[in-house]
Amino acid sequence: MNRRETYEHLKCNPKNVRFKDLCRAAETFEFRRKGSHTVYVRDGVPEILNFQNVKGKNRTR
Repeated sequence: MNRRETYEHLKCNPKNVRFKDLCRAAETFEFRRKGSHTVYVRDGVPEILNFQNVKGKNRTR
């Protein structure tokens, strides 16, 4: 899946995204995993992505 397709897929159903798919999407957009937790960072982007695996789905706070 290219970046546009990945973005559209996540945008259409953001509350029902598998954890592994969300991690793969972050890597598609050149974020890199940092540390032992599932935290992604990217040069030039001040925000971090912090994902929590709950029964195979992502839980955000």
